[in-house]
Amino acid sequence: MNKAHNLFNTFQKFDLGNGQQGSFYSLPALEKAGIGPISRLPVSIRIVLESVLRNYDEKKVSETNVRTLANWKATAERSEEIPFIVARIVLQDFTGVPLLVDLAAMRSAAARLGKNPKIIEPLVPVDLVVDHSVQVDFAGSADALRKNIEMEFQRNRERYQFLKWGMQAFDTFKVVPPGIGIVHQVNLEYLAKGVLSDKSGVYYPDSLVGTDSHTTMINGLGIVGWGVGGIEAEAGMLGQPVYFLTPDVVGVHVTGTLQEGVTATDLALTVTQMLRKAKVVGKFVEFFGEGAAALPVVDRATIANMAPEYGATMGFFPIDEESCQYLTSTGRTKEQVDAFRNYFKAQGMFGIPKKGQCEYSTVVELNLSEVKPSVAGPKRPQDRINLPELKDKFVDLFQKPVADNGYNKAVADLGKRFATRFGGRTTAAEMISGGGDQVPAAKKSQNTSALTELEMMNNRPTPDVMPANAMGKEAGFADLGHGDVLIASITSCTNTSNPSVMLAAGILAKKAVEKGLQVNPTVKTSLAPGSRVVSEYLKNSGLQPYLDRLGFQIVGYGCTTCIGNSGPLDPHLEDTIVSNDIVAASVLSGNRNFEARVHQSIKANFLMSPPLVVAFALAGRVNIDMSKEPIGKGKGGEDVYLRDIWPTLGEIRDLMKSSFSAETFHAMYKDFSSQNPLWDKIPSSAGNLYQWDDKSTYIQEPPFFTEFSLQTHPITEVLQARPLAIFGDSVTTDHISPAGAIKASSPAGVYLQGNGVPVVDFNSYGSRRGNDRVMVRGTFANVRIKNLMVPGVEGGVTMLQPEAEKLSIYDAAIKYAQRKTPLIIFAGQEYGTGSSRDWAAKGTNLLGVKVVVAQSFERIHRSNLVGMGVLPLQFKEGTSAQTLKLDGTETFDVLGLDKNLKPQQDVTLRITRANGQVENVAVRCRIDTPIEIDYYQHGGILPFVLRQLIAAA
Repeated sequence: MNKAHNLFNTFQKFDLGNGQQGSFYSLPALEKAGIGPISRLPVSIRIVLESVLRNYDEKKVSETNVRTLANWKATAERSEEIPFIVARIVLQDFTGVPLLVDLAAMRSAAARLGKNPKIIEPLVPVDLVVDHSVQVDFAGSADALRKNIEMEFQRNRERYQFLKWGMQAFDTFKVVPPGIGIVHQVNLEYLAKGVLSDKSGVYYPDSLVGTDSHTTMINGLGIVGWGVGGIEAEAGMLGQPVYFLTPDVVGVHVTGTLQEGVTATDLALTVTQMLRKAKVVGKFVEFFGEGAAALPVVDRATIANMAPEYGATMGFFPIDEESCQYLTSTGRTKEQVDAFRNYFKAQGMFGIPKKGQCEYSTVVELNLSEVKPSVAGPKRPQDRINLPELKDKFVDLFQKPVADNGYNKAVADLGKRFATRFGGRTTAAEMISGGGDQVPAAKKSQNTSALTELEMMNNRPTPDVMPANAMGKEAGFADLGHGDVLIASITSCTNTSNPSVMLAAGILAKKAVEKGLQVNPTVKTSLAPGSRVVSEYLKNSGLQPYLDRLGFQIVGYGCTTCIGNSGPLDPHLEDTIVSNDIVAASVLSGNRNFEARVHQSIKANFLMSPPLVVAFALAGRVNIDMSKEPIGKGKGGEDVYLRDIWPTLGEIRDLMKSSFSAETFHAMYKDFSSQNPLWDKIPSSAGNLYQWDDKSTYIQEPPFFTEFSLQTHPITEVLQARPLAIFGDSVTTDHISPAGAIKASSPAGVYLQGNGVPVVDFNSYGSRRGNDRVMVRGTFANVRIKNLMVPGVEGGVTMLQPEAEKLSIYDAAIKYAQRKTPLIIFAGQEYGTGSSRDWAAKGTNLLGVKVVVAQSFERIHRSNLVGMGVLPLQFKEGTSAQTLKLDGTETFDVLGLDKNLKPQQDVTLRITRANGQVENVAVRCRIDTPIEIDYYQHGGILPFVLRQLIAAA
């Protein structure tokens, strides 16, 4: 916290509510001083303005910054950048481990330069929640939770040792250990305070950035925060502001109430579809109106969670009495809640605005009474389908060509069934042992390249011997067909934080069991609550036994199926799917369903509410109209319909009242060790400097600072670059840097085997993000990525030019590096969508890519590229690699790069074709802000920060 100042006489007192006073920087006083129409600003802008005002120091934050934001205009040109200093940082372990590796590497670099390594220290509190490492190896049995946790610790011991070193080495770095919950739910229920104070008694709003795009879930509690790459988070924790362009704010005017039979999930999917169409990418979204005020915080959080899916920076709900009630009911103290309420009243920001109170860039209308039961899929979260229309939609997509997101099958194939067996004792090799080759040799029949003929997206290592009941099923015979549900998972932060939909799933399970319905043994069912609190209220309400009866036993506390940690399918089932190219389905209560994300063999993935997950598990197929067709046969062979077992709003409300208490939250968040004693048994090293181990295959010192100097290089033109890849639209960060399993014959797999790691112990790319040698080899290694330089082939391959030799992208990059040839990548629309993944930018940098030219970029990935010293360029409207007829044989120059480079200026892309023909194309430089120019000149954020810290020391 900066030393207190009194700019514009804004440093004032307010009543804390307990007879005491606190200090604060008053926005009403700023308006009174004539600085801007602040009471008309969107609430989200005002909270950012408070940070700018409070952190004014004429160095990082200037008086001009304060004046500019105080005079935010709803429809102005967006050219001003805001230096936003956040109150805290939240990490999950997949992104947190490489971030801690970078901090350790910066300390090593400082020590090599003769400086005290303690100059590298987070200046704001950092909480890391270990939630991405648990996988559903075991499901459908009473001991699934214990076995999955044991497997998680067996796989990730080295990573957890490293995290424990970080806890003792850094003063402000805390870890919530495995088995407690999902980062966003833990943030909502425990970490968030609403309002904070410093040692001198200055109060200010809770705010944060997190290394997961769904950090926005906290916006449902009126807290400003969003997802950034690990690179930006590192800069933020080292005292750098998070810089972003003054945003447009889209107001969503909410009216009406949800109808009987409609859930918060249906609402979130509707909002996602609606706001995608409204083109809110990179904008703030703020909900207002009487309909928004009537929504409970848990429903607001469900909507806010989906902000990355509708593309917004935030999906914000202002603070009101409902926010205070949520803090009280989740165990926050009376003093905390009173300070929260009184602070925002003193700031004139308490209460959800009514129509006309605030100025918004545009206003979108949302009538809650028009929301219908919905699912979304089969490949994108914004593709919402009304529940009764799912059957027809699936049949339609089944026949459509692949180019239209279809499956290119004959409608006559829909009725075909394929006999299979399931269960029985199987060895790890047959059980798709996760790290490497994921199917037995007999399955190697897909028409893809030799390097990537097998999909490797998700499965992780499994035990050496998989007993017959690993999936809770006895051995038997069945048949499979297109549209069959093979994974049904209640998982992910979006819904498991919302008691209304979780209790609805339990009530539906109870009614289904009482009717005599059962789940087909070929469906892999799982329940992964977002926190221990969920299991407490499912137990207190008496509903967990019914979920157990249907196979929805608790499998772990963390981010499972939604990030691809769905674990293996029964190998017999998978063999039948792959051999017959079956379009099988998963149903999950998640937020992401990109192709091959949930499981490498499941092609159709549908997002839906937890009760619908249970209903579709019972039906066993997605090609069903649940408004007309029975889900199944109950006792006595009677038809049972969805309407027969669907919970009423009254039933859910009654259970909400009886199943909750603040004491439950106190108990669940009091003592982490007692809830997971395995964490205490993990040993840890000590000291301020990490002792790097050359033999480690999990943690290595990255090369970003090994030849570090205090001098910067001038910005210069890129000449004679060769294309490494030409991609189409919607290339995700998972395509660029997969989190899933590592194929044995891939460059990363070859490296691991060369270092003595057996295939069964490969683990995943996500778990090895602390080792750059694995991650650079895994960059662009997703088996579904399509490099148009190699037509008709899927996977991480390219053509080395000018030889026209087909190689893995990594091997080609090594050869280009030996020749000192700079590399360039071309892409279509929405390049870098998906989870914030810093290795998507780090790996791009380490491959030698200097420039990425796309039709459009996802927000976080664009800034991450700049943060790693990679230049993002954007084609003008109507221009693309396709219109320019690029085939990969060309060379490229980027002209107009020099010390006078300005944000968003045009530069020239000069194309020299193989026949010598030259063409110049104007492209826009997507370095968006002045500070990003500095980052680019320094080779990235981390060298920039390190040079600053060393100079200051």
